[in-house]
Amino acid sequence: MINKNTIKLIKSLSFKKYRDKYNLFLVEGEKCIDELLSSSYEFKSLYCTKKLIKKYANYNVTEITENDLSKISTLSNANNILATVYIKQKKVKHFDGITLVLDGVNNPGNLGTIIRTCDWFGVKNIVCSQNSVDVFNSKVVQSTMGSIFRVNIFYTDLIKYLNNVTTPIYAASLDGLNLSDQEFSSNLHLVMGNESNGIRNEILKLVDKKICIDKKNGKAESLNVSIASAIFLHKIFCT
Repeated sequence: MINKNTIKLIKSLSFKKYRDKYNLFLVEGEKCIDELLSSSYEFKSLYCTKKLIKKYANYNVTEITENDLSKISTLSNANNILATVYIKQKKVKHFDGITLVLDGVNNPGNLGTIIRTCDWFGVKNIVCSQNSVDVFNSKVVQSTMGSIFRVNIFYTDLIKYLNNVTTPIYAASLDGLNLSDQEFSSNLHLVMGNESNGIRNEILKLVDKKICIDKKNGKAESLNVSIASAIFLHKIFCT
């Protein structure tokens, strides 16, 4: 059973100001919940329908009806299980290895896919500009398919951050050098830009090299930022 006040609170988590207020975000679906329960994140409440109650019986789970789940779910088709999860407060710092930097990535699906791609390649840290989409947006969380629990995402002033970086800084840019000709070290920062406007000029002034994915005979003006990120990471790790 779930009361009206709880329904109201959970529904409010669709908005960033309430996620910040309650320090909570939503996780939905069996796959994402399993990843959550295997991570260091802690949940406040766990709700599921009768279909999954036996699987999660060892946890502090509340059984609810499919009708009640549909009231609190952000999905068009509620997926049998939902949790409210405590947000981890993370302070940005400089890291060894490959760090992905996102300047103004606004689309939730793009950020979620980028996080999932980083998880595939073993990139542990993503540093985002403060105007990038919130990582705890439900659409971002859902599109990561659980990778959000293995990749650290930080928000900061990128100009201040990059001014103190000691590793090489590369930027994806249409007027850059061909990606296929580049060799990369194991410690670097890679900057990817906004879906429409690319990387801000103030950021480009701080990079060591601008790089462009080689274009063959196609007519498209640019690539989706999540696809471009995957191509760059494949080049960095696999060649």
